[in-house]
Amino acid sequence: MIIFNSLNEFVLNNSKVIGGWIEFTIHQEDKELGEINYIFCDDDYLSKKNNKILKHNTLTDIISLDYSIGNIISGDIFISTERVIENATLFENEFINELHRVMVHGVLHYCGFKDKTVDEKNLMKSKEDYYLSLRTF
Repeated sequence: MIIFNSLNEFVLNNSKVIGGWIEFTIHQEDKELGEINYIFCDDDYLSKKNNKILKHNTLTDIISLDYSIGNIISGDIFISTERVIENATLFENEFINELHRVMVHGVLHYCGFKDKTVDEKNLMKSKEDYYLSLRTF
């Protein structure tokens, strides 16, 4: 099950279709869907989470808390919509495309992909691009 929550004014349109796309991504990576909670929030909320949980004192667009067990993918994905808006402008991307990239990024972490090294970042970006290209909405 995929659940979408908002702690700010953000409303996710097409949530059923987007949830289906995320579930498809999980199955393509030979994993099963457990429960994923997407929590949309602002910079302040996510910054406090980042500091408290990861001990990072920086702004971020996403924090993925992984509760997966074996091949069953579960977790909480916190997304700052403010950060996504700013990054969309910075990368000359549309907001919705940047949002979808961040959403699939979190799930790819649960599927075992990392982004610490240059090679890992390149593979993650390739996977993001691949799944973004499969969107039909």
